[in-house]
Amino acid sequence: MVFIYLFRTLFSGNYQVGQLYSVAEASKNETGGGEGVEVLKNEPYEKDGEKGQYTHKIYHLQSKVPSFVRMLAPASALNIHEKAWNAYPYCRTGNTRTDNEYMKDNFLIKIETWHKPDLGHADNVHGLDAETWKKVDVVYIDIADRSQVEPKDFKPEEDPCKFKSVKTGRGPLGPDWKKELPNKKDCPHMCAYKLVTVKFKWWGLQNKVENFIQKQEKRLFTNFHRQLFCWIDKWIELNMDDIRRMEEETRKELDEMRVKDPVKGMVAIED
Repeated sequence: MVFIYLFRTLFSGNYQVGQLYSVAEASKNETGGGEGVEVLKNEPYEKDGEKGQYTHKIYHLQSKVPSFVRMLAPASALNIHEKAWNAYPYCRTGNTRTDNEYMKDNFLIKIETWHKPDLGHADNVHGLDAETWKKVDVVYIDIADRSQVEPKDFKPEEDPCKFKSVKTGRGPLGPDWKKELPNKKDCPHMCAYKLVTVKFKWWGLQNKVENFIQKQEKRLFTNFHRQLFCWIDKWIELNMDDIRRMEEETRKELDEMRVKDPVKGMVAIED
């Protein structure tokens, strides 16, 4: 199963900083009770002329997956390794076949992202061949559309339709914000084109689990970018040195939070 998510979002040229700030904060919001995010590596990389930041994380997902998966899979199978190469504006993440010994090469989630200075009108920015492109499902996510948010996830303070930035003057976003945006010179914008590839080979469960992952990725992407917009006053004045210091502090906090804090964040929504 392959599908694409297109984000129409409104951010400044400092989006990379906002993205990394929000990743750190969102990780803390999802960590506690032995679950959540564990950061193993966070370091610069350079390979074949590409430079960026490499991270290796473990996502402990016990309550984040449906009950039918928890009943069938051992606890070790719910610890998912993610390796990511962030060479903004291009980023890719994925779990390799050695990361989950229970599923081995029968399980894969790979996410490739291009950030483009447009409103999501470009086709096939990942350069897929024609036959593959025909099979792709394209999903548009509007961060100002509350109907795309699960009721359990909605928070008034993270609603772009209500938020007004003190430092930038941006927001709240109205129902026609995408049409109005091109006429606003002081509101730079971008679209995150996310190509998500999912493979889960388990007889009798493949379609059900792949559909769950698809819905969960959309849920994650929607909530994350709504938060990123509403947190803009917290990150707009930061630089990359600030972010790297924050990431190291967050890594230590996460280790403590998994032990001391209660389970929190987005638990699985059962059908």
